[in-house]
Amino acid sequence: MDASSGHADETLIAPDGSVHAIPNGPLPHPGFSAMPLFEALVVAAGKYGSNTAIAADAETLAISYKRLILGALVLGGRFARITLKGERVGVLLPTAVGGAVTYFALQAFGRVPAMLNFSTGITSTRACVHAAEVDLILTSRRFVEKAGLEPLIEALEEDARIVYIDELRETLTAMDKLKGAVRATFARLFCRMHKPDPDDAAAVIFTSGTEGVPKGVVLTHRNILSNCDQFLSYVGLGPPDRLFSALPVFHSFGMTCGMIAPMLAGIPVFLYPSPLHYKQIPPLVRKFTATILVGTDTFAMGWGRVARKEDFSSVRVGFLGAEKIRESTRAYYEEKFDFPLVEGYGASEASPAIAANTLEFRKDGSVGRPMPGIDVRIDPVPGLADAGRLVVRGPNVMAGYLTVDAPGVLKPPEGGWHDTGDIVSIDEDWFITIRGRAKRFAKIAGEMVSLAGSEARISALWPDNVHAVVAIRHPKKGEELVLVTDNMDAGREELVAFFQKRGFGEIMIPRRIVRVGELPVMATGKLDYPAVMEIAEAKVRETPEA
Repeated sequence: MDASSGHADETLIAPDGSVHAIPNGPLPHPGFSAMPLFEALVVAAGKYGSNTAIAADAETLAISYKRLILGALVLGGRFARITLKGERVGVLLPTAVGGAVTYFALQAFGRVPAMLNFSTGITSTRACVHAAEVDLILTSRRFVEKAGLEPLIEALEEDARIVYIDELRETLTAMDKLKGAVRATFARLFCRMHKPDPDDAAAVIFTSGTEGVPKGVVLTHRNILSNCDQFLSYVGLGPPDRLFSALPVFHSFGMTCGMIAPMLAGIPVFLYPSPLHYKQIPPLVRKFTATILVGTDTFAMGWGRVARKEDFSSVRVGFLGAEKIRESTRAYYEEKFDFPLVEGYGASEASPAIAANTLEFRKDGSVGRPMPGIDVRIDPVPGLADAGRLVVRGPNVMAGYLTVDAPGVLKPPEGGWHDTGDIVSIDEDWFITIRGRAKRFAKIAGEMVSLAGSEARISALWPDNVHAVVAIRHPKKGEELVLVTDNMDAGREELVAFFQKRGFGEIMIPRRIVRVGELPVMATGKLDYPAVMEIAEAKVRETPEA
């Protein structure tokens, strides 16, 4: 490789044909990775000034490092009286300043926040609680009532004790506040006295369950903080940047890149509870004078359609992940708002950032290049000559899984390698292109067909719509492709003509089209493919002769 690219020229070809690439070697500096999370926050406060406003939300104009640390130590002292050190404590809270205080309160006293995804339904959430052996869940009564989560809480009460933080705050005594103030005054000393090992568990994030029962991903302090170092050093963020995040903190992208990393880098962050509030978000971005947006393609397009140019006048770049950026979204932002959307890639198991485009090193259509310190391996996939299965290793890769079938038992990744389940190709400049999930390939007439590839081609025909291609059983061909789209005028004749004109393989053309008003989307912004599959299968049952 060209040394000017910033990536090493070391590529190892294994006997089985797999590629083992070490793009950047170790991290350029240890940064925060050798310390616990709460100590990293205290160090950041010392570096950037304890009175620096570091977080805000729709109801909190600004909270300084000093107030955040004080709040964490007061509240954390109370949590310590009802939990044990090292205990996994459920956190069921929105993306807001209160959630950040709660997160660091648990970190300060060596408790492990288990970030519960309240959007996946009762069965899935209870499975998460069981897998992580959560006995106590922290939430807010106001949040539960506002979000209509009473049925979920009622179900969870069968598994764990529910503690409402807004009610707990009212019982704080003068002594609780005094102890917290003393600890905050001597925060460095407190950290030395209550210092967990960097390789101790720091948080549990749960997989979405789109490919089965959710699993708990156990991330250590070293995992999360190494990824903060990787993300910040590679992407090049820092003061005077200001970051707006509406991503859920129960998702690793929202937790690490949307909350922890900016706080540790002296970047004020605005935390907003729902990315689906398309009309409310743009004026808040303008008011906060954010320079960075983080989100997904789906959410960004929702914000962009209702935003005025002045709403995003302070923004210099949008970092999007979780799903592919459509060319129509990218073009819309550059034309209307005059700033680029750059794509990154990650997995909960990697804390999450694995690769990213930057303003300096960018290739649209790819997810960027691997970040420093991450080893990449491409394992062959039968039937695919120019792509393979992405496997990664690095200081940011999880300690292991917690599963429902063996609650509380950590299952570490074999040899430290995590199989992402994504099929990718890597070019000579180390840019990674996602070809699809391993489980999102169909075998049609004996050939491997990428469902994501089919979707990308359909998006080129109808760029202003959302499309999902799924494979369902076919009595003769084994599987057939079905397009589920919100384009109510989508017709198969037009689709076939487009594929033929562009020279695309006809085997990638969906055999059926299902038109819906809106495609189901998960809280993280990803399309809910299990729900899409149900829609497609139901339609096929209705019209089997189509």
